[in-house]
Amino acid sequence: MQKRLFCALPLAATLLLLGCNPTYNWRDYSSPDAPYRIMFPAKPATHTRAVDLDGMQVEMTMTAAEVEGVMFAVGTGVAPDPARAQAAVAAMKTALVRNIGAKVEHESAAAAAGADSAIDIDAVGNANGQPMKLRGHFAAHGKRFYQVIVMGRATAMTPEHTDQFISSFTLL
Repeated sequence: MQKRLFCALPLAATLLLLGCNPTYNWRDYSSPDAPYRIMFPAKPATHTRAVDLDGMQVEMTMTAAEVEGVMFAVGTGVAPDPARAQAAVAAMKTALVRNIGAKVEHESAAAAAGADSAIDIDAVGNANGQPMKLRGHFAAHGKRFYQVIVMGRATAMTPEHTDQFISSFTLL
């Protein structure tokens, strides 16, 4: 009897581990084209496209992962000069808030190591009839600008995961 129990325990443990699939599978990510690091909650995908930021045409690279209807993303681009990079920060913030018909509940100048300027916001709105939440960190350093956002259904966003993602962002 003890021998059968001894043999069944490893099998039970293996089956239990196979059934475990963590929803949030945090991983360190270093951008190959911009000087930053961050922890993503799932394997991110990256794409680049041309965007208009208040009349400034730039190539913006977005790296993002979605977990349970919540998007975790970092966008970055290069402006012609540092002043326009800071203007891009304001334009990105405005565009994202507008996309979900949101109202900014909280906005503050942020301390960000290595950044020339940074803004943090919390906003709420609606998209497709769903209450949405946006938490963003927007920064400029030299000619480069960054947006670090968590956006999704208000009920799906947790402060723990949002804080972990945004606080893990580091300029290199």
